[in-house]
Amino acid sequence: MYLCDSGAQYADGTTDVTRTMFFGQPEEEKRRSWTAVLKGHIALASACFPSGTFGFQMDVLARQPLWQEGLDYPHGTGHGVGAYLNVHEGPHSISFRRREDESSLQEGMTTSIEPGYYEEGNYGIRLENIMLVEKKNGQHKLGSNVDILHFVPLTLIPFQRKLIVADMLSSQEKEYLNSYHKTVWDSVSPFLQKEEDKIALEWLKENTRPL
Repeated sequence: MYLCDSGAQYADGTTDVTRTMFFGQPEEEKRRSWTAVLKGHIALASACFPSGTFGFQMDVLARQPLWQEGLDYPHGTGHGVGAYLNVHEGPHSISFRRREDESSLQEGMTTSIEPGYYEEGNYGIRLENIMLVEKKNGQHKLGSNVDILHFVPLTLIPFQRKLIVADMLSSQEKEYLNSYHKTVWDSVSPFLQKEEDKIALEWLKENTRPL
């Protein structure tokens, strides 16, 4: 099990992404733990919420699928990302701990979503995407001063196919994952059309094919 938390600062933005992959044939127990983390990631990444909602109110969404498997993680679920500043940047966060000066999640903010699971001396799992908070179109009955918000992924990297226990995923979770992977394929594959990109393109195709 290989956990890679990586990122860089570019002229047009800062990246922070984590993927956990397995080289060889993973044991079923590791696949189930990994899929529980994936379910937590999807649960929060697919959430809709009213403006004025704080990250500490949403942290439980990512933990619930892990709790159902008897698992948890000892860190927060998300943080803002600064440009030319800190990779971990306020004023908002997604955590079971509420900061005194914490801001609610607002349109235009970026945040990570990164649930995980760790066994000391054995293995660790984390699945992290950077998300953009956007206004969701459509009618609602929460009042004229309230907007419905949702997350749009900025990170475009597949989740490793062979670690997914498909039977653990609901139809809605599969739909979210298939839609995300289609976006990854459509966005990334045009940049992998040279002869030297053949292996990378095949890997991308394998790991973005629908469940």
